[in-house]
Amino acid sequence: MDTKEAMISNYNHSITLTERKNLLITGVKKIENFDNEEFLLETTMGFLVVRGEELELIKLDTISGNVSIKGFVKGFTYMEDATGKEKDSSNLIKRLFK
Repeated sequence: MDTKEAMISNYNHSITLTERKNLLITGVKKIENFDNEEFLLETTMGFLVVRGEELELIKLDTISGNVSIKGFVKGFTYMEDATGKEKDSSNLIKRLFK
């Protein structure tokens, strides 16, 4: 694990959604993929999928692991089960990139 990843893994993960149009996510390790309808983020608590309409990356702070997204947020889902073991993410990722 490099120094940057070690720093981010020590940050708390939180999601703040304001009026379903402004989303602030902390504890983001990296953005895997995004478009105007979906973001796939790796966070300190697992992979997070954000879905919506007209989504736009507003701010990316790679040092502190903060991401700000605007647009109409329909929902978000973690791609990990409660035990901390990742599900078969290859199938989920394949479905995301159809």
